[in-house]
Amino acid sequence: MKTERGEKSEAKPADILRKPGPRRGREHSIRGIPVSPGIAIGTVYDTTEVPTEAPRRTITPDQAEAEKARLAEAVALSRKQLAKLKMRLSVLPEEAQEELAPLLDAYVLMLGNSRLLRGARKRIETELLAAETAVGDEAEAIAALILAARDDDKPGLQRRAGEVREIARRLTRNLTSTPFRSLKGVPEGAILIAEELTPADAALLDPTRIAGVATDEGGADGHTAIMLRALGIPAILGATGLSESAERGDMAVLDGAAGTIVLRPGDKATEKGRAALAAFAKERSKLAKLRRLPAITTDGEHVELQANLEIPAELPLIAQAGAQGIGLLRTEFLFMNREDLPDEEAQLAAYTVVVDAMGGDPVTIRVLDWGGEKDMQALSEGVAPTHSGPNPALGLRGLRLLLKRPELLEAQFAAILRVSERGKIRILLPMVTNPSEVQAAREIYERVARRLRRKGVTLPEKLPELGVMIETPGAALAADAIALEADFFAIGTNDLAMYTLAVDRAEAEVSHLYDSLHPAVLRLMQFATEAALRLRMPVSVCGEMAGNPRLVPLLLGLGIRCLSMNASAIPRVKQAIRALDIADCARFARRVMEQSDPARIHELVLNFGTGTDKG
Repeated sequence: MKTERGEKSEAKPADILRKPGPRRGREHSIRGIPVSPGIAIGTVYDTTEVPTEAPRRTITPDQAEAEKARLAEAVALSRKQLAKLKMRLSVLPEEAQEELAPLLDAYVLMLGNSRLLRGARKRIETELLAAETAVGDEAEAIAALILAARDDDKPGLQRRAGEVREIARRLTRNLTSTPFRSLKGVPEGAILIAEELTPADAALLDPTRIAGVATDEGGADGHTAIMLRALGIPAILGATGLSESAERGDMAVLDGAAGTIVLRPGDKATEKGRAALAAFAKERSKLAKLRRLPAITTDGEHVELQANLEIPAELPLIAQAGAQGIGLLRTEFLFMNREDLPDEEAQLAAYTVVVDAMGGDPVTIRVLDWGGEKDMQALSEGVAPTHSGPNPALGLRGLRLLLKRPELLEAQFAAILRVSERGKIRILLPMVTNPSEVQAAREIYERVARRLRRKGVTLPEKLPELGVMIETPGAALAADAIALEADFFAIGTNDLAMYTLAVDRAEAEVSHLYDSLHPAVLRLMQFATEAALRLRMPVSVCGEMAGNPRLVPLLLGLGIRCLSMNASAIPRVKQAIRALDIADCARFARRVMEQSDPARIHELVLNFGTGTDKG
């Protein structure tokens, strides 16, 4: 059997590597992380990747050049493999193609004159490490820096660290001549089980043949999860102990929405799985019909549903979900994993791709939200001061930094203005705490517009609106004054809850205190919303609350009519909206805002519409 490299067969067949699982022959249910909804019923096909034998190894000074040559050969081979993978994309669904292609391009960039390869070569020369050891050490050092960033976007950090580790894994396997996993033997209708699947592995899956996927490791926000969702394969990741419990040929029932897999199911579990499969097919058909229907309440109130976008690779998911535009385009992706700052032309090209893909639907572009706690080499190495103190989230970040280094803001404003003729664009300012910051940003904005017009650049007569993120208690409490300077508000509930409650969700010791339904958070949201509505100014919610169908009645009752969320959440949120009456939502919101006990608020939200939330 040929491998991805096309050079060697697998050193050991997967059935030799299997470990005997516990409770053999008995029904066994395992819970993992739901990543791709759907029900799969079929036989297990387990696949184990041959471990890489790469013990730490040092070299002598006279071997350094030979090791660098080995590294260069591994880089060249890796490039050939990625080129073959890109050719494979043509047989995948369009959504999967558009997800993986940019990722493969990022891998290719890392095989150029990247920080990873420069660092590895330096370790070979100065630390006298073998090539595979140098690659591993440098990749882990870069990944550690990325993961140490104090950033709300933990999934994004994990994806970026995973990209570095994945290209290092590929280089190491090529340096050690270790074959890659082969997925060619998976029988039709099987449920694939593995310890872990990389995005490149996922690209080799045939969604017409594989019923489902389950792995011991992985998470809901990684590239593999995005790929599996794009392919439409029911999947759960992070099901600890799965590969030890399953045996090839076992029957299994996988629920990608619940995050469970039942091995060797009995009659009751099998019948339950068949019923769930029928129900899922019916629900999917129902949600698919919602794509072209408006998000409108039973009493005729329209609600705008938009999508958050972190990287352009997610654009197919947005189109598939039926979003009415992009409510939050995070531009940090332009600055990640590069040594130099993206200039105006580079930014223009990136924004053009997104705006053109949206086909006239509105796009809200948030300017760079960076602080010294985030790993952006192009910024941290001399361009802007770093802040690695005990409270980096409270330091020079977001708009504060951009006003201190206005050349960064000017370049970004210029690129956005130049693309504004191609669609409906709005600009969003992050980390605003007082009106003077908005005034200063607007002065720069209008100065850039005048400069572009003098150069002959055609701009719309009315410039794109300049809005403000409401994500700190200071901004919420000063919303009346800030509203006089801004064109619209976007409430970032994730940061607002963090700053209000002084809780970092990533800190295990205090994460239980994080609560977006805390009455203090809700009152700040209410204050900001009412300040906007008094001036008839648009206001949206773009944090995690927006994508939770259970919270939609409360948000609508507070006066919110625009929600921006992860694309996958849009169909169910739309479904919830189409069953609501605005008058009922307003009464419910008044009842919630009367409460001072978070537990009571959660109870009211949970019971809304059941009849037990009244009285």
